[in-house]
Amino acid sequence: MYKAVLLDIDGTLIDSNDAHAKAWVDTGQEFGYDIKYDHVRWLIGMGGDKVLPEVTGLEEESEQGKKILERRGEIFRSNYLPHLQPFEGTRELLEAMSNDGLKLVVATSSSEKDLGGLLKQAGIEDLIDKAANKDDADESKPAPDIVEAAMHRARLQHGDAIMIGDTPYDIGAATRAGVPIIAFRSGGWESEELRGAIAIYDGPADLLGRYFSSPLRK
Repeated sequence: MYKAVLLDIDGTLIDSNDAHAKAWVDTGQEFGYDIKYDHVRWLIGMGGDKVLPEVTGLEEESEQGKKILERRGEIFRSNYLPHLQPFEGTRELLEAMSNDGLKLVVATSSSEKDLGGLLKQAGIEDLIDKAANKDDADESKPAPDIVEAAMHRARLQHGDAIMIGDTPYDIGAATRAGVPIIAFRSGGWESEELRGAIAIYDGPADLLGRYFSSPLRK
């Protein structure tokens, strides 16, 4: 068996992708940028370093860019995070993997501030062994940096881990890092958009229901 599972959070374990997109729209309105929901929704899964220039033309290191990213986080955490719910079967799936002896290691493009709240809101913070977020990487997904940082944090070698994510950006990051990935459709992407995953499920409950025939039990 694998030694660990690398876990994306947003759209994979908790239903938060729409909320992140709405927080970007709200932030744009405050700063005078017309950020379209339909555009930014399909950028969720990448970190702010990638989303910001796509929707504003600003770079992360610019003074205005830093203000926008900080405010987006504040809006998300205050207006949206308290209302989020984990997907059906999230905790039970993580418990099954943990009971199998698998380390549970977060690999997310979210900031450290967002991550703590997401894990608490999903009711799974006690199950996580290690975590890497966008602050641990030079570039967010689909660059491999966060996946590699998670592997390093958990002292894993190639072949030790499999990943679970919900976006093409997760698949790109895992593939570049040499880690096989299971994809969920729970984040809004269809199967053809998740090509490159070794298996695709509707979400945590679907994988849990087919756990013993899944790649987790290779």
